[in-house]
Amino acid sequence: MPTGTHPPLQRGASLPLAGQLAERYAQRIRERLLLPGARLPSVRDCARQHGVSPHTVVAAYDQLQAAGLLEARRQRGFFVRESRPATTRTPARAPAMAMPRQAPMDATALIRGMFEADAARSPGLGTLPADWLDPTLLQSALRRLNATDALAVQTSYGDPSGDLHLRAALSQRLHDLGIHAVPAQILTTNGATHALDLIIRTQLQPGDAVLVDDPGWAIMFARLTQAGIRLLPVPRGAHGPDLDVLNALAAAHAPRAYLTVSVLHNPTGHSLNLAGAHQLLRLADEHDFFIVEDDSYGFLAPEHLPRLAALDGLRRVTYVSGFSKVLTPAWRVGYLAASPERLRALTDTKLLDGLTSSPVLERAVALCLEQGRLRRHAQRLRERLATARQRIAALATKQGFQWASPPDGLFGWLDVGVDTERLAQPLLDAGWLTAPGALFSATRRPGSLMRINMATSQDPAFWRTLRAAVDDLGGRPTLP
Repeated sequence: MPTGTHPPLQRGASLPLAGQLAERYAQRIRERLLLPGARLPSVRDCARQHGVSPHTVVAAYDQLQAAGLLEARRQRGFFVRESRPATTRTPARAPAMAMPRQAPMDATALIRGMFEADAARSPGLGTLPADWLDPTLLQSALRRLNATDALAVQTSYGDPSGDLHLRAALSQRLHDLGIHAVPAQILTTNGATHALDLIIRTQLQPGDAVLVDDPGWAIMFARLTQAGIRLLPVPRGAHGPDLDVLNALAAAHAPRAYLTVSVLHNPTGHSLNLAGAHQLLRLADEHDFFIVEDDSYGFLAPEHLPRLAALDGLRRVTYVSGFSKVLTPAWRVGYLAASPERLRALTDTKLLDGLTSSPVLERAVALCLEQGRLRRHAQRLRERLATARQRIAALATKQGFQWASPPDGLFGWLDVGVDTERLAQPLLDAGWLTAPGALFSATRRPGSLMRINMATSQDPAFWRTLRAAVDDLGGRPTLP
């Protein structure tokens, strides 16, 4: 039952409980009864105060974030956002909080900056902004879950391998990609990053050599280095990984594994072609290393693009993906698919790590997949990104910049003609958070490249500021 002076929410009303709760807080924010910077109750406390489930509170807070009224601060809670003056009664979107004072120069600083920055002024962001996501899809899944078998799901640890409904839905998803994996070959995780962490801890040892894409994912470089792994950078260009360099490195160092992104590579946006995929698998056989295929951005790509796991049949390849990029980062649902032999050891590590992953969130994701709404949402995102890429291509060309490889998916790899680490601070001082290329280099090599997020770089003001900052550093247009 609700506690304190809060009037009860109306069950069975046309507006769902989460919507009623969100509107209640939105009204208090609009009337200045909750001032910018005020902290809202924790999910648990709010649920107790209003007599609803924590999932209802999460859905309500998601709506408030999507409306620009609320921000989530990592490990601190939910806070009322600062708002810009508006000419209408609709609250304007505002930066989540003050921009970091120093430009990100390592993986940890980049992540911290992403959490703290306003997506609308973050051309270097690694995810879609909240207003590109579909909160109604999440709310619908949670309502359906609560109306069916929620009690059984919410009162048990769940299956250590993951919710069976989700693994069955994932098996169908993988089948659509040409990857034949039965539910017993799939292990759910707390996001794709957790899946990669399980692989590192289970299948690698300190001192092992591992091939990595360069440029590649800064967080993965940091995790591997922290685990005592020797990195063997494989240059990644407009046509994929340099397989001649990979072959030479493998012959000289006998690597245990290759961690790569075959589709919509972060940060270049490149996807591996069929010929390159076959040659890569041949080299894996020749040099006896396994491959970890990170497909975190796979929902933003056409299904027909080749996956290494499909060509290999999950023999040497372990496939990793998740839903944070297209569904919501708040749910932290990921998974991996592997051979039965690899999966047994990975499951044991997951058990020791945290027993299970959340059966509630996994069942909700299963409902999103089963209803077909996630597929339609992903299609809309692909179409919207295609339009954004066209717009950004025109903006970049107008300011005299060119791409290191053709942009695709969420990212573009932009050449600005000057050291982007030197460029990052003046851009930050002007209010723009960028991702300089050195962050994506396994050797921290400086250069003139930066990652551009197609969803958050559409403001012409950013491109004008970028041009001015480059000119101030003595740069010239990079077009021939």
